[in-house]
Amino acid sequence: MSLEGRELILGVTGSIAAYKAVYLLRELTRLGASVSVCLSEHAREFVGALTFRTLSGRPVLSNLFDPQSTDAVEHVALAERCHAVVVAPATANVLAKAAHGIADDFLTTLLLAARAPVLMVPAMDGGMWDHPAVAANVVTLRRRGVTVLEPDTGALASGQSGKGRFPEVDDIVEALRRLLAPVRDLAGDRLLVTAGPTREPIDPVRYISNRSSGKMGYGLAVAALRRGAEVTLISGPTALTPPPGAVFVPVQTAEDMREAVLQHLDRATIVVKAAAVADYRTKQASSVKIKGKRDLTLELTPNPDILAEVAARGTTAFVVGFAAETHDVAEHARAKLESKGIDLLVANDVSQQGIGFDAEDNEVLLLDRWGGTRELPRMPKAAVADAILSHVLGLRAGITRKTPA
Repeated sequence: MSLEGRELILGVTGSIAAYKAVYLLRELTRLGASVSVCLSEHAREFVGALTFRTLSGRPVLSNLFDPQSTDAVEHVALAERCHAVVVAPATANVLAKAAHGIADDFLTTLLLAARAPVLMVPAMDGGMWDHPAVAANVVTLRRRGVTVLEPDTGALASGQSGKGRFPEVDDIVEALRRLLAPVRDLAGDRLLVTAGPTREPIDPVRYISNRSSGKMGYGLAVAALRRGAEVTLISGPTALTPPPGAVFVPVQTAEDMREAVLQHLDRATIVVKAAAVADYRTKQASSVKIKGKRDLTLELTPNPDILAEVAARGTTAFVVGFAAETHDVAEHARAKLESKGIDLLVANDVSQQGIGFDAEDNEVLLLDRWGGTRELPRMPKAAVADAILSHVLGLRAGITRKTPA
């Protein structure tokens, strides 16, 4: 895909990888893009403005507060008109500023003014990428719709080895292409997605639940919306913000979720049951708070099997289920797939560190009713969501009638 006619802003921040932005700029202009470069104050310590001005053929933006320059107002207007903003390299500092809406220089002001898609390309050293503060800022930006690439792993400027290297220019350009021409392959589809845990009351202040954060289900909803689908998201209690554009149905208990699913099922063309529904509920919840510290016996009764019920209703929708396992993942997943009578099962090993419950990454096994198996390696849940949806479309495209293998 050519970038002819595309108006881009390239923000460069103060990382040793700033010199690599020169190669990125050269490739963007080679592909036909018109690029305005904005250098942060610290970026100028690594690469001079003359290099970027020569390659872009445009003045380099840098000083927001220069009283002799008219660039400030003109280029904030450019930020509102441009097709995309690329920040490469993006330091931990600029990720933090962008996440918290701080606008104290030209680049961060442009980021607030921009109405176009934003692509952040992190590069940092010494384990900074894995710091909880950086991880939290990345999550915030991604929830707002900012595309934050994963840095590469390898030798770093400090001599250490780890995750934080500036990605390859070709990978950045490909990500930009996807951002400028998003795939709308789910246009016309109506997805019904469940996410998060359920809460089964013991008394007015206590409940039975599980560790699901809802991130996988919400990631699927976001990916489906971006790819053109109508989305209904039925969610148990989470700390997540519902994605704009989705019909959001909050629920508490498994019974609540069942009612909501059946209410919206008839319109769905794809059903994705990513919620971690509690298997049991108390047979009789107390109407008042249970007092005293003493042995307590709870009588539990099974919750409805929503996934099996959806499949048993003979829906024409493509049905996807999830399985969180701790051992013998493939064996248990295949048994669940067959017992539920669904089209695709997504299984993961939640005993592994760094994936599954409340993590930003996931690593899953896909098993379909026609005997197919596919492993997805560890990657951000946003990428897993896209891969699952693409797999669903691939399976559906090869099926003229839904019959067991």
